[in-house]
Amino acid sequence: MHLSVWTYPWDIQDQGLDAFAAELTGRAGLTTVSLATSYHAGRFLQPRSPQQKAYFPEDGTVYFWPDESLWQDKVIRPLMASNVTERGDMLEALVRDRQATGLKVSCWTVCLHNSRLGMLHPAHVTRNAFGNPNYYNLCPSSPAARDYVVALVQDITTNYRPDMVELESPNFMGFAHEYHHEKDGVGLNAEDDFLLSLCFCDHCIARAAKAGVQVEGARRTVARFIAELCERAVPERQFPDFPTAGIDAFRGHSDLHAYLAWRSEPVTSLIGEIKGAADPATRIVLIDLKDGWLGGVDLAAVGKLCDGAILCCYDMTPEAVSDVIRAGRAAMGPGKFLGVGLRVFYPEVGGPMVLAARAKAAIDAGADGVNFYNYGLVPAKRLDWVKAAVDAIS
Repeated sequence: MHLSVWTYPWDIQDQGLDAFAAELTGRAGLTTVSLATSYHAGRFLQPRSPQQKAYFPEDGTVYFWPDESLWQDKVIRPLMASNVTERGDMLEALVRDRQATGLKVSCWTVCLHNSRLGMLHPAHVTRNAFGNPNYYNLCPSSPAARDYVVALVQDITTNYRPDMVELESPNFMGFAHEYHHEKDGVGLNAEDDFLLSLCFCDHCIARAAKAGVQVEGARRTVARFIAELCERAVPERQFPDFPTAGIDAFRGHSDLHAYLAWRSEPVTSLIGEIKGAADPATRIVLIDLKDGWLGGVDLAAVGKLCDGAILCCYDMTPEAVSDVIRAGRAAMGPGKFLGVGLRVFYPEVGGPMVLAARAKAAIDAGADGVNFYNYGLVPAKRLDWVKAAVDAIS
Protein backbone atom coordinates (compact mmCIF):
# COMPACT_ATOMS: atom_id res chain seq x y z
CA MET A 1 0.00 0.00 0.00
CA HIS A 2 1.14 3.54 -0.79
CA LEU A 3 1.72 5.26 2.57
CA SER A 4 3.48 8.60 2.28
CA VAL A 5 4.07 11.94 3.95
CA TRP A 6 4.49 15.28 2.22
CA THR A 7 7.64 17.07 3.28
CA TYR A 8 10.21 19.68 2.29
CA PRO A 9 13.94 19.20 1.64
CA TRP A 10 14.92 21.28 4.67
CA ASP A 11 12.85 19.05 6.95
CA ILE A 12 15.00 16.07 6.03
CA GLN A 13 18.20 18.10 6.10
CA ASP A 14 17.42 19.35 9.60
CA GLN A 15 16.84 15.81 10.90
CA GLY A 16 19.43 13.98 8.78
CA LEU A 17 18.42 11.46 6.15
CA ASP A 18 19.11 8.35 8.24
CA ALA A 19 17.14 9.63 11.24
CA PHE A 20 14.32 10.82 8.97
CA ALA A 21 14.05 7.47 7.19
CA ALA A 22 14.10 5.52 10.45
CA GLU A 23 11.35 7.74 11.85
CA LEU A 24 9.13 7.33 8.78
CA THR A 25 9.50 3.57 8.41
CA GLY A 26 9.66 2.77 12.12
CA ARG A 27 7.69 5.25 14.16
CA ALA A 28 5.13 6.20 11.48
CA GLY A 29 5.00 2.96 9.47
CA LEU A 30 5.24 4.71 6.10
CA THR A 31 6.62 3.38 2.81
CA THR A 32 7.13 6.53 0.73
CA VAL A 33 8.30 10.12 1.02
CA SER A 34 6.59 12.80 -1.10
CA LEU A 35 9.26 15.47 -1.45
CA ALA A 36 8.56 19.02 -2.59
CA THR A 37 10.54 19.37 -5.81
CA SER A 38 8.88 22.55 -7.10
CA TYR A 39 7.30 24.90 -4.60
CA HIS A 40 6.06 28.40 -3.82
CA ALA A 41 6.61 30.95 -1.06
CA GLY A 42 5.14 30.71 2.39
CA ARG A 43 5.67 31.25 6.08
CA PHE A 44 5.99 28.02 7.99
CA LEU A 45 6.07 27.29 11.69
CA GLN A 46 8.60 24.44 11.88
CA PRO A 47 8.19 22.51 15.16
CA ARG A 48 10.52 19.70 14.04
CA SER A 49 13.54 21.86 13.24
CA PRO A 50 16.05 22.43 16.05
CA GLN A 51 16.99 25.83 14.62
CA GLN A 52 14.48 27.11 12.04
CA LYS A 53 11.24 27.51 13.95
CA ALA A 54 10.01 30.05 11.39
CA TYR A 55 10.92 29.46 7.76
CA PHE A 56 10.26 31.46 4.59
CA PRO A 57 11.06 29.40 1.47
CA GLU A 58 12.08 31.12 -1.74
CA ASP A 59 9.19 31.81 -4.08
CA GLY A 60 8.65 29.71 -7.18
CA THR A 61 11.80 27.60 -7.14
CA VAL A 62 12.75 24.00 -7.84
CA TYR A 63 14.58 21.70 -5.44
CA PHE A 64 16.72 19.76 -7.91
CA TRP A 65 19.41 20.48 -10.53
CA PRO A 66 17.65 21.37 -13.81
CA ASP A 67 19.06 19.82 -16.97
CA GLU A 68 20.01 22.83 -19.10
CA SER A 69 19.67 20.85 -22.33
CA LEU A 70 15.90 20.66 -21.74
CA TRP A 71 15.46 24.38 -21.10
CA GLN A 72 17.49 26.21 -23.76
CA ASP A 73 14.53 27.05 -26.00
CA LYS A 74 11.94 27.64 -23.27
CA VAL A 75 10.35 31.07 -22.65
CA ILE A 76 9.66 30.20 -19.00
CA ARG A 77 12.55 28.59 -17.13
CA PRO A 78 12.92 27.30 -13.56
CA LEU A 79 15.06 28.83 -10.85
CA MET A 80 16.90 26.36 -8.64
CA ALA A 81 16.51 27.10 -4.93
CA SER A 82 19.64 28.13 -3.06
CA ASN A 83 18.86 25.23 -0.70
CA VAL A 84 20.21 22.82 -3.33
CA THR A 85 23.61 24.47 -3.62
CA GLU A 86 23.90 25.28 0.08
CA ARG A 87 22.62 22.02 1.61
CA GLY A 88 22.68 19.45 -1.20
CA ASP A 89 20.34 17.81 -3.68
CA MET A 90 17.91 15.99 -1.38
CA LEU A 91 15.99 14.46 -4.27
CA GLU A 92 19.17 12.86 -5.58
CA ALA A 93 20.01 11.52 -2.12
CA LEU A 94 16.57 10.00 -1.62
CA VAL A 95 16.53 8.34 -5.04
CA ARG A 96 20.08 7.04 -4.62
CA ASP A 97 19.40 5.60 -1.17
CA ARG A 98 15.96 4.07 -1.80
CA GLN A 99 17.14 0.55 -1.05
CA ALA A 100 19.01 1.59 2.11
CA THR A 101 16.18 3.72 3.53
CA GLY A 102 13.35 1.43 2.47
CA LEU A 103 11.44 4.46 1.17
CA LYS A 104 10.01 4.94 -2.29
CA VAL A 105 10.33 8.48 -3.65
CA SER A 106 7.49 10.62 -4.95
CA CYS A 107 7.99 14.15 -6.28
CA TRP A 108 5.43 16.65 -5.02
CA THR A 109 5.54 19.07 -7.95
CA VAL A 110 3.79 22.44 -8.00
CA CYS A 111 3.04 23.21 -11.64
CA LEU A 112 1.25 26.49 -12.47
CA HIS A 113 1.08 28.10 -9.01
CA ASN A 114 4.13 30.33 -9.28
CA SER A 115 4.03 34.03 -8.40
CA ARG A 116 7.70 34.59 -9.20
CA LEU A 117 7.29 33.28 -12.73
CA GLY A 118 3.93 35.03 -13.07
CA MET A 119 5.52 38.39 -12.28
CA LEU A 120 8.30 37.69 -14.77
CA HIS A 121 5.87 36.53 -17.47
CA PRO A 122 2.58 38.45 -17.09
CA ALA A 123 1.51 37.53 -20.63
CA HIS A 124 1.16 33.93 -19.47
CA VAL A 125 -0.95 34.23 -16.30
CA THR A 126 -4.69 33.83 -15.86
CA ARG A 127 -6.80 36.99 -16.15
CA ASN A 128 -10.31 37.71 -14.93
CA ALA A 129 -13.20 38.99 -17.05
CA PHE A 130 -11.84 42.53 -16.74
CA GLY A 131 -8.41 41.48 -17.96
CA ASN A 132 -6.73 41.84 -14.55
CA PRO A 133 -3.83 39.41 -14.01
CA ASN A 134 -3.61 36.73 -11.33
CA TYR A 135 0.16 36.65 -11.00
CA TYR A 136 0.13 33.53 -8.84
CA ASN A 137 -1.35 31.31 -11.57
CA LEU A 138 0.32 30.60 -14.89
CA CYS A 139 -2.45 29.75 -17.34
CA PRO A 140 -2.88 26.16 -18.61
CA SER A 141 -3.90 27.60 -22.00
CA SER A 142 -0.59 29.45 -22.46
CA PRO A 143 1.80 27.56 -24.77
CA ALA A 144 4.80 28.86 -22.81
CA ALA A 145 3.32 27.82 -19.47
CA ARG A 146 2.47 24.40 -20.87
CA ASP A 147 6.01 23.98 -22.20
CA TYR A 148 7.37 24.91 -18.78
CA VAL A 149 5.33 22.31 -16.89
CA VAL A 150 5.90 19.54 -19.44
CA ALA A 151 9.67 20.16 -19.37
CA LEU A 152 9.65 20.35 -15.58
CA VAL A 153 8.20 16.86 -15.19
CA GLN A 154 10.27 15.49 -18.06
CA ASP A 155 13.41 16.81 -16.34
CA ILE A 156 12.53 15.22 -13.00
CA THR A 157 11.51 11.85 -14.39
CA THR A 158 14.30 11.36 -16.92
CA ASN A 159 17.15 12.58 -14.72
CA TYR A 160 16.05 11.32 -11.28
CA ARG A 161 13.65 8.41 -12.00
CA PRO A 162 11.40 8.78 -8.94
CA ASP A 163 8.65 6.23 -8.37
CA MET A 164 5.90 8.82 -8.74
CA VAL A 165 5.29 12.48 -9.57
CA GLU A 166 2.36 14.22 -7.88
CA LEU A 167 1.07 17.15 -9.93
CA GLU A 168 -0.23 20.04 -7.86
CA SER A 169 -1.97 22.94 -9.66
CA PRO A 170 -1.77 21.95 -13.34
CA ASN A 171 -5.14 23.73 -13.51
CA PHE A 172 -6.94 27.03 -12.97
CA MET A 173 -6.74 28.32 -9.40
CA GLY A 174 -9.31 30.09 -7.25
CA PHE A 175 -9.21 33.83 -6.69
CA ALA A 176 -8.91 33.39 -2.91
CA HIS A 177 -5.99 30.98 -3.05
CA GLU A 178 -3.94 33.23 -0.77
CA TYR A 179 -1.35 35.47 -2.38
CA HIS A 180 0.09 37.96 0.12
CA HIS A 181 -1.76 40.28 2.53
CA GLU A 182 -5.01 39.71 0.63
CA LYS A 183 -7.72 42.34 1.11
CA ASP A 184 -11.41 41.64 0.62
CA GLY A 185 -13.85 44.06 2.21
CA VAL A 186 -16.80 42.76 0.18
CA GLY A 187 -16.96 39.37 1.89
CA LEU A 188 -16.83 37.17 -1.18
CA ASN A 189 -18.86 33.99 -1.07
CA ALA A 190 -17.91 30.81 -2.91
CA GLU A 191 -19.64 31.66 -6.16
CA ASP A 192 -18.13 35.17 -6.16
CA ASP A 193 -14.67 33.67 -5.77
CA PHE A 194 -15.35 31.27 -8.64
CA LEU A 195 -16.50 34.04 -10.97
CA LEU A 196 -13.39 36.07 -10.18
CA SER A 197 -11.22 33.03 -10.90
CA LEU A 198 -12.54 32.42 -14.42
CA CYS A 199 -9.79 33.11 -16.93
CA PHE A 200 -10.26 35.19 -20.07
CA CYS A 201 -6.64 35.73 -21.01
CA ASP A 202 -5.69 35.94 -24.68
CA HIS A 203 -4.63 32.30 -24.68
CA CYS A 204 -7.93 31.06 -23.24
CA ILE A 205 -9.92 33.28 -25.59
CA ALA A 206 -8.05 31.99 -28.64
CA ARG A 207 -8.15 28.34 -27.55
CA ALA A 208 -11.86 28.43 -26.70
CA ALA A 209 -12.77 30.32 -29.88
CA LYS A 210 -10.91 27.68 -31.91
CA ALA A 211 -13.18 25.10 -30.25
CA GLY A 212 -16.25 27.06 -31.36
CA VAL A 213 -17.12 28.63 -27.99
CA GLN A 214 -18.74 32.08 -27.89
CA VAL A 215 -16.12 33.48 -25.54
CA GLU A 216 -17.06 37.15 -25.62
CA GLY A 217 -20.60 36.43 -24.53
CA ALA A 218 -19.30 34.39 -21.59
CA ARG A 219 -16.80 37.11 -20.66
CA ARG A 220 -19.47 39.82 -20.70
CA THR A 221 -21.76 37.70 -18.52
CA VAL A 222 -19.01 37.08 -15.95
CA ALA A 223 -17.94 40.74 -16.00
CA ARG A 224 -21.55 41.74 -15.27
CA PHE A 225 -21.77 39.31 -12.35
CA ILE A 226 -18.51 40.65 -10.92
CA ALA A 227 -19.65 44.26 -11.30
CA GLU A 228 -22.92 43.43 -9.54
CA LEU A 229 -21.27 41.65 -6.62
CA CYS A 230 -19.07 44.70 -6.12
CA GLU A 231 -22.13 46.95 -5.82
CA ARG A 232 -24.07 45.00 -3.17
CA ALA A 233 -24.09 46.19 0.42
CA VAL A 234 -23.64 42.59 1.57
CA PRO A 235 -22.94 39.39 -0.41
CA GLU A 236 -25.88 37.47 -1.84
CA ARG A 237 -26.22 33.99 -3.33
CA GLN A 238 -27.20 34.15 -6.99
CA PHE A 239 -26.84 30.45 -7.82
CA PRO A 240 -28.51 28.39 -5.08
CA ASP A 241 -27.29 25.01 -6.38
CA PHE A 242 -23.64 26.12 -6.62
CA PRO A 243 -21.33 24.22 -6.31
CA THR A 244 -23.27 20.95 -5.96
CA ALA A 245 -24.73 21.18 -9.48
CA GLY A 246 -21.34 21.71 -11.08
CA ILE A 247 -21.35 23.79 -14.24
CA ASP A 248 -25.11 23.24 -14.50
CA ALA A 249 -25.50 25.85 -11.77
CA PHE A 250 -24.98 28.29 -14.68
CA ARG A 251 -27.27 26.51 -17.14
CA GLY A 252 -29.43 29.64 -17.50
CA HIS A 253 -26.53 31.45 -19.18
CA SER A 254 -25.78 29.51 -22.36
CA ASP A 255 -22.52 31.19 -23.39
CA LEU A 256 -21.06 30.91 -19.90
CA HIS A 257 -22.24 27.31 -19.56
CA ALA A 258 -20.54 26.42 -22.85
CA TYR A 259 -17.35 28.16 -21.75
CA LEU A 260 -17.31 26.23 -18.48
CA ALA A 261 -17.83 22.97 -20.38
CA TRP A 262 -14.81 23.83 -22.55
CA ARG A 263 -12.66 24.97 -19.61
CA SER A 264 -11.48 21.47 -18.69
CA GLU A 265 -9.88 20.98 -22.13
CA PRO A 266 -6.61 22.87 -21.51
CA VAL A 267 -6.20 21.15 -18.12
CA THR A 268 -6.90 17.65 -19.44
CA SER A 269 -4.70 18.04 -22.50
CA LEU A 270 -1.85 19.53 -20.42
CA ILE A 271 -1.87 16.52 -18.10
CA GLY A 272 -1.82 14.28 -21.17
CA GLU A 273 1.21 16.13 -22.54
CA ILE A 274 2.97 15.87 -19.20
CA LYS A 275 2.40 12.12 -19.10
CA GLY A 276 3.49 11.74 -22.72
CA ALA A 277 6.84 13.46 -22.15
CA ALA A 278 7.60 11.82 -18.79
CA ASP A 279 9.77 8.76 -18.36
CA PRO A 280 7.32 5.81 -18.43
CA ALA A 281 8.97 4.25 -15.38
CA THR A 282 7.53 7.04 -13.18
CA ARG A 283 3.82 7.12 -12.36
CA ILE A 284 2.17 10.50 -12.96
CA VAL A 285 -0.75 11.35 -10.65
CA LEU A 286 -2.83 14.45 -10.04
CA ILE A 287 -3.35 16.08 -6.64
CA ASP A 288 -6.89 17.41 -6.55
CA LEU A 289 -9.71 18.44 -4.23
CA LYS A 290 -13.41 17.73 -3.91
CA ASP A 291 -15.24 19.68 -6.63
CA GLY A 292 -12.15 19.72 -8.84
CA TRP A 293 -14.32 21.06 -11.66
CA LEU A 294 -13.95 24.48 -10.03
CA GLY A 295 -10.36 24.45 -11.29
CA GLY A 296 -11.22 22.95 -14.66
CA VAL A 297 -10.45 19.33 -13.72
CA ASP A 298 -12.49 16.58 -15.37
CA LEU A 299 -11.34 13.64 -13.28
CA ALA A 300 -12.78 11.01 -15.61
CA ALA A 301 -11.00 12.54 -18.61
CA VAL A 302 -7.75 12.98 -16.69
CA GLY A 303 -7.93 9.38 -15.53
CA LYS A 304 -7.69 8.19 -19.12
CA LEU A 305 -4.41 10.05 -19.62
CA CYS A 306 -2.39 9.73 -16.41
CA ASP A 307 -1.83 7.05 -13.78
CA GLY A 308 -4.22 8.25 -11.10
CA ALA A 309 -4.98 10.90 -8.51
CA ILE A 310 -4.66 11.84 -4.85
CA LEU A 311 -7.83 13.50 -3.57
CA CYS A 312 -7.28 15.74 -0.55
CA CYS A 313 -9.98 15.28 2.09
CA TYR A 314 -8.92 17.77 4.73
CA ASP A 315 -11.19 18.54 7.67
CA MET A 316 -13.93 16.11 6.60
CA THR A 317 -15.98 13.55 8.47
CA PRO A 318 -15.27 9.90 7.65
CA GLU A 319 -18.60 9.78 5.81
CA ALA A 320 -17.61 12.75 3.65
CA VAL A 321 -14.21 11.18 2.95
CA SER A 322 -15.98 8.01 1.80
CA ASP A 323 -18.20 10.00 -0.55
CA VAL A 324 -15.23 11.78 -2.16
CA ILE A 325 -13.27 8.57 -2.65
CA ARG A 326 -16.24 6.64 -4.04
CA ALA A 327 -16.89 9.43 -6.53
CA GLY A 328 -13.20 9.51 -7.41
CA ARG A 329 -13.09 5.77 -7.96
CA ALA A 330 -16.18 5.91 -10.14
CA ALA A 331 -14.59 8.66 -12.23
CA MET A 332 -11.09 7.14 -12.47
CA GLY A 333 -12.08 3.50 -12.93
CA PRO A 334 -10.74 0.38 -11.20
CA GLY A 335 -7.32 0.25 -12.86
CA LYS A 336 -5.98 3.63 -11.75
CA PHE A 337 -4.16 4.61 -8.57
CA LEU A 338 -6.38 6.53 -6.17
CA GLY A 339 -4.95 8.00 -2.98
CA VAL A 340 -6.36 10.20 -0.26
CA GLY A 341 -4.64 13.23 1.25
CA LEU A 342 -5.18 13.74 4.99
CA ARG A 343 -3.92 16.68 7.04
CA VAL A 344 -2.53 16.12 10.54
CA PHE A 345 -3.24 19.68 11.72
CA TYR A 346 -4.88 20.66 15.01
CA PRO A 347 -7.73 21.34 15.75
CA GLU A 348 -9.19 19.66 12.64
CA VAL A 349 -7.54 16.47 13.86
CA GLY A 350 -7.85 16.29 17.64
CA GLY A 351 -6.29 12.87 18.19
CA PRO A 352 -5.19 9.61 16.60
CA MET A 353 -8.64 8.06 16.33
CA VAL A 354 -9.92 10.96 14.24
CA LEU A 355 -7.13 10.47 11.71
CA ALA A 356 -7.50 6.69 11.78
CA ALA A 357 -11.24 6.90 11.10
CA ARG A 358 -10.69 9.10 8.05
CA ALA A 359 -7.95 6.86 6.68
CA LYS A 360 -10.07 3.72 7.16
CA ALA A 361 -13.06 5.37 5.51
CA ALA A 362 -10.93 6.20 2.47
CA ILE A 363 -9.47 2.71 2.11
CA ASP A 364 -12.85 1.04 2.64
CA ALA A 365 -14.28 3.29 -0.10
CA GLY A 366 -11.65 2.23 -2.62
CA ALA A 367 -8.48 4.26 -2.02
CA ASP A 368 -5.12 2.60 -2.70
CA GLY A 369 -3.12 4.62 -0.22
CA VAL A 370 -2.74 7.70 1.96
CA ASN A 371 -0.59 10.83 1.88
CA PHE A 372 -0.26 12.65 5.21
CA TYR A 373 0.30 16.42 5.44
CA ASN A 374 2.93 17.45 6.56
CA TYR A 375 6.06 16.04 8.25
CA GLY A 376 7.84 19.27 9.16
CA LEU A 377 4.76 21.28 10.08
CA VAL A 378 3.49 19.13 12.95
CA PRO A 379 5.04 18.05 16.27
CA ALA A 380 6.93 14.75 16.30
CA LYS A 381 4.33 13.18 18.59
CA ARG A 382 1.76 13.34 15.79
CA LEU A 383 3.75 10.72 13.91
CA ASP A 384 2.21 8.37 16.48
CA TRP A 385 -1.20 9.48 15.21
CA VAL A 386 -0.04 8.65 11.68
CA LYS A 387 1.02 5.19 12.88
CA ALA A 388 -2.40 4.66 14.44
CA ALA A 389 -3.98 5.49 11.08
CA VAL A 390 -1.58 3.16 9.26
CA ASP A 391 -2.36 0.36 11.72
CA ALA A 392 -6.08 0.88 11.14
CA ILE A 393 -5.75 0.23 7.41
CA SER A 394 -2.95 -2.35 7.32
